[in-house]
Amino acid sequence: MSNAEIRKSVATLALDPTLAALNAAGEETRLRLLALLAQSELTVSEVVAILGQSQPRVSRHLKLLVEAGLVERRREGAWAFFRLSPAGPAGALARAIVGWLEADDALLAGDRARLAQVRQARAENAARYFAAHAEEWDRIRALHVPEESVEEAMREVVGERPVRNLLDLGAGAGRMLELFAPQAERAVGVDLSSAMLGVARGRLEATGFDNVQLRQGDIYALPIERNSIDLAIMHQVLHFLDDPGRALREAARVLAPGGRLLVVDFAPHQEETLRDKHAHRRLGFSDAEITGLLAQAGLDIVQRRQLAPDPREGAKLTVSLWLARDPRVIADPIPAASYETA
Repeated sequence: MSNAEIRKSVATLALDPTLAALNAAGEETRLRLLALLAQSELTVSEVVAILGQSQPRVSRHLKLLVEAGLVERRREGAWAFFRLSPAGPAGALARAIVGWLEADDALLAGDRARLAQVRQARAENAARYFAAHAEEWDRIRALHVPEESVEEAMREVVGERPVRNLLDLGAGAGRMLELFAPQAERAVGVDLSSAMLGVARGRLEATGFDNVQLRQGDIYALPIERNSIDLAIMHQVLHFLDDPGRALREAARVLAPGGRLLVVDFAPHQEETLRDKHAHRRLGFSDAEITGLLAQAGLDIVQRRQLAPDPREGAKLTVSLWLARDPRVIADPIPAASYETA
């Protein structure tokens, strides 16, 4: 065989995805990276701290793994996050390779210990953020029914059946993901603020969820595929938005046939301090307005609920819940439209 034929044969083999993936994984540092990224989504700086290697070297190894499809790279503002590819043949191969590694290997055990330190630092950062803003959040919570009552009503409205793909729009500190991710096969939280995503990441790390992904994105142009979401949640988000109808239409775009959207927000009120000090653009929404906006988005309301405050406790704001559904298919039955006041 001539040299040209040999080069052509090698080039053909290099194009084979399986061979390329195996070739990319066949190096000690890259095996350590696969083991780490199977446990947690990490930035380059975090990987550098864990492996004790230089940033250029770590970046080069990550680049090879991404190109082979074994690792997924996701941009979030000025940061890039890496994780094991969640799907596809390369993702399955990556998980298989990690499964073949010896769990008690001293090198991998050291990596896991340093990863635990990174996760602890994230949790501590989140805790500091919550502590710094606790007084501000407590003042808002005091204006409406207890958050526990709202979350209980949300769980009742959503029900207990498993959800394949869950989306939290305006994920904030990650509480909705913390609440509903346990019943989802896959959960995604989207928020425009990288700072809030950092808080959510630290909070969710402490829970041990391995089915949650956080993405920085615009609620008007979601980084989510059309027809892919079974349950979307917008919890106390609409009142911050310049164009609530547009956000609801975008949420409807990503719903799968028969998918559901749960909207939670305040009923109309007169608390101007929320506009002046907390950036609320809207002082609540009437049932008629939300019903109209959801209809314009092509969704049918299947359940409504209102949680009125107890004036004896000084609360003033009513919290409203609307559950809407994509009408393209009728899967399992949901109770007929109702309006409840608690």
